[in-house]
Amino acid sequence: MNLSTKKAIDSFRSVSTFTVIAVYFLILVGGIVRSTGSGMGCPDWPKCFGSVVPPTSVDQLPKNYQDIYLDQRIAKNERFVATLEKLGFKNAANKIANDKSILIKEEFNATKTWIEYLNRLLGVVIGLLILLTVWKSFQLWSVDRWIPIYAVVSLVLVLFTGWIGSIVVSTNLLTWMITFHMLLALALVAVLLYIRHRSERLQSKGGVYMDVPSKVQWVLIIGTVLMVFQVVLGTQVREQIDQISSSLGDMLRGEWVDRVGLKFLIHRSFSLVLLGIHVLYFFWAFRYTVRSSKVNLWSQVLMLVLLLEIASGLGMAYFGIPAFLQPIHLLLGSLLLGIQFTLILQLRDQIQFKLNTN
Repeated sequence: MNLSTKKAIDSFRSVSTFTVIAVYFLILVGGIVRSTGSGMGCPDWPKCFGSVVPPTSVDQLPKNYQDIYLDQRIAKNERFVATLEKLGFKNAANKIANDKSILIKEEFNATKTWIEYLNRLLGVVIGLLILLTVWKSFQLWSVDRWIPIYAVVSLVLVLFTGWIGSIVVSTNLLTWMITFHMLLALALVAVLLYIRHRSERLQSKGGVYMDVPSKVQWVLIIGTVLMVFQVVLGTQVREQIDQISSSLGDMLRGEWVDRVGLKFLIHRSFSLVLLGIHVLYFFWAFRYTVRSSKVNLWSQVLMLVLLLEIASGLGMAYFGIPAFLQPIHLLLGSLLLGIQFTLILQLRDQIQFKLNTN
């Protein structure tokens, strides 16, 4: 490998790593937006109250600003509903067309407006970082064409995620749209982690290889699938809590958990299943991998993050859902999925090497 190629790989790895960190930071900020109820702080998209820089006082807005932005949202939703119908998603189109919560008018709140505005600014930064990642990836075309191909996929994905974010606003934070938006962000992280992993393999041909049984990878894959289910279920629980919070005027936090019902009980109990599966994985990983290997080290990080995730969930369940824990819980769950995916890729390399040498 010549020096220029090595430099190109190092540069791409640095940019892609920073981009992944930035996306996770955006997920954290998104959690703060939700925990503070700032999702509709800007009633339009991509601008905020029709301006690049949002207002700081309601006096800067016309008296009928609520009607203006409600009409804009309704018009955008009608276009979105028509698109869904053309694509064959008639049930989803009917849900949006008949959801009365979309028609609720939003009052101006300077704090919430600027929280959401900063969230959008960070989204713009992510978009620029993705563009930089794509540009850097094309320098690796001669050594691995899949890296720039998947980099372009990440660009398409971030543009689609941004567009879905605008639909989330126009539908007044429609519950299932928020879940879909979250899953898109996690898919973006997975693509970025994958291309970073491919670039890392270009320089680690002589790494440490271990005789790891395929059952280690499979139990982790099962744990990852169940973790995705847990994240989706947690998002739905969060949506119910948002509705309860709104109905109680963001007061009586101690009663929120009791009013959620069955979904919360399943979400809470399911964490024990996840813990059991990951304890089994960790036992096998500790048994079959070299102590100083990346798989072993990342497995330890995985268990630490899982325990912190469970602890933050218990903190919310038994201490009235403190606002500061909500974004932390979301971030830890997202980190878990990223670590799981990284470990699956690393274990796949070990198993593939074993097959090639037999």
